[in-house]
Amino acid sequence: MNPEVKKRRTFAIVSHPDAGKTTMTEKFLWYGQVIREAGHVRAKANRSHTVSDWMQIEQQRGISVSSSVLNFPFESCQFNLVDTPGHQDFCEDTYRALTAVDSALVLIDSVNGVEVQTIKLMEVCRMRKTPIITFINKMDLEGKNVLELLDEIEDILQIKVCPFTLPIGVGKLFKGIYDIQDHSFHTFNKAENKQEIIQMTGPNDPKLVEICGENWVELFLEQYEMVTEGMEAFDHEQYLQGKMSPVFFGSAVNNFGVRQLLNAFATLAPPPIPRESDLRVIDPSEEEFSAFVFKIQANMDPKHRDRTAFLRICSGAFTRGSKTYHCRTGREIRLATPTAFLAKDKEIIDHAWAGDIVGVNDPGFFNIGDTLTQGEKFNFTGIPDFAPEFFARVVLANPLKSKQMNKGLAQLSEEGATQLYQPLNFPQPVIGVVGELQFDVLKFRLSSEYGAEVHLERMPSYGIRWILGGEKEKKSFSAEHIMDCMTDKENRLVCLFPNEYRLNLAIKNYSALEFSKTSPANE
Repeated sequence: MNPEVKKRRTFAIVSHPDAGKTTMTEKFLWYGQVIREAGHVRAKANRSHTVSDWMQIEQQRGISVSSSVLNFPFESCQFNLVDTPGHQDFCEDTYRALTAVDSALVLIDSVNGVEVQTIKLMEVCRMRKTPIITFINKMDLEGKNVLELLDEIEDILQIKVCPFTLPIGVGKLFKGIYDIQDHSFHTFNKAENKQEIIQMTGPNDPKLVEICGENWVELFLEQYEMVTEGMEAFDHEQYLQGKMSPVFFGSAVNNFGVRQLLNAFATLAPPPIPRESDLRVIDPSEEEFSAFVFKIQANMDPKHRDRTAFLRICSGAFTRGSKTYHCRTGREIRLATPTAFLAKDKEIIDHAWAGDIVGVNDPGFFNIGDTLTQGEKFNFTGIPDFAPEFFARVVLANPLKSKQMNKGLAQLSEEGATQLYQPLNFPQPVIGVVGELQFDVLKFRLSSEYGAEVHLERMPSYGIRWILGGEKEKKSFSAEHIMDCMTDKENRLVCLFPNEYRLNLAIKNYSALEFSKTSPANE
């Protein structure tokens, strides 16, 4: 394998909202020396906004609504980090991001333990057999018992755990973490913002009692015995198969335990892994270049109305200006200005290797899931598309802004978070989203990025179905269900059923038609 490829560590951070994900991202960037001072999620007037939350709406609300890509060096590795939204209304962006990484960091809040969104994200990781490293955050707050947290992870997330560190103390009396691997103690001093690493002879070293107090060390020794004697020893192969997770403890906001975590990714996490295609498995060591589009983002620079397609390089090397084959259209295209990212900040690069995530300018040419190669025709598989669950008519406040609205709807829908439909019987377009908060994001971005003020009229919906079958039967169906029928972006017929009864009646009356939950291209 090329030495450059061996250096790559491409991973995502996933968690429930407010577990400290964006704060952790900031600390990683600080260690990678790409920012001088780590910001805060809800920035104050004299502090910079969180680097990875670059959209105006993210800065206002203090949440991530879109995956952002961050490239940074650490030690001898090159990290490609995908910071994903934690909120369930933006889960489809997170699911797609997980297709582009080789491993993941799961953050657990020590106060709340394993939460709902973490469970859903772990299901995706388990399905893809993604290697997981776990960080239990906020140890400086009064949280759950250590052994209880480890049991929760094993029972609820269905993965074996192997603690690499253990905390001593908790909340205001948090003393630090004991490194089980090298028997060192990392002291926690919030008041002085100072860390000290003290080498121990083992868990019974008298120095631990001097530093932490007899009661805390006694509790720690009980936990240490349970962990080292009652749990399986770390098995790197099981970790790579997604069956076992190393566990670390700390406090991201206080930058405590973060460096050990980065070291773990450098030493344990896999370099780029082979990828499935509809033709064969593509190995990262192959010389021929291949990549797929897992994300499209409009208006990263609103002044220039740009569109960026995010490529995950799966094999070979890429050189600026080289020609590639676009498998979906069969066209040859030149990628003239590939860029590396620090959220919205871009830097033009000359070379990239398997494992890297790069951005290319998209003049409306790319779709999510597109495969690029150096001539061989195949398509990478497993890039999901999601049927919307919530729908609304888009009503324009100022009719003179229809051109701006239509352009905005078209471009934003190509990012994949919203789906655009044209009803058969009325002019206002309809948008569908997986999570309701996407409606707020759409309204905000149409206004701020395209100058089109809109309001959304919610539509009752039981479920959307793609209508497949003969043209004659589809024409008869659409005539009878004219109020509920629309066309999608590929001009395929869909029906938005307001309730289960109407759907069941249609299935009964039109037995020659298929009512599909997914679009034909995604089956």
